[in-house]
Amino acid sequence: MPPAAHPPDGVRAWLAARLDSDDEVWVAEDAGDVVAYLRMTATWLDDLYVAPSHAGQGVGSVLLDLAKARRPDGFSLWVFESNTPARAFYRRHGLVEREHTDGSENEERAPDLRMAWEPAA
Repeated sequence: MPPAAHPPDGVRAWLAARLDSDDEVWVAEDAGDVVAYLRMTATWLDDLYVAPSHAGQGVGSVLLDLAKARRPDGFSLWVFESNTPARAFYRRHGLVEREHTDGSENEERAPDLRMAWEPAA
C-alpha cells in the first residue's frame, strides 16, 4: 500500500470535504463505535473501509452486498494495485478488473486499477 495522502487527524476533514449531497453513506457500528463505512454515488463505490480491529469478520462483505443491492445495475471502484487483499476480496465478491493506470491521476501517485461489479443482465 502506498503511504497515506492525509494524516490520521486530517482524514475526517478530508472525508467531509469530499461528501456531496448525492453521496450515499452507510456505517457499521459495534457498541456505538463506527467500525466500517461505505460511500457511493450513482455509479461509483468511492470508499469501503473496515477498521483493522474488525477485518475478516464479515463487515466488509455486508457493506459490499448492500452496495450491490442499492446499485442493481452495477458500479465501479478504484483500488491500489498493491492492495492485494482488497483486490482478492473484490474478486471473491464477483468484481472484475477493467482498467489499470500508472497512478498519475490519484493523490498517492500509486498504480491503481478500476474494478467493476457487472451483474448479469
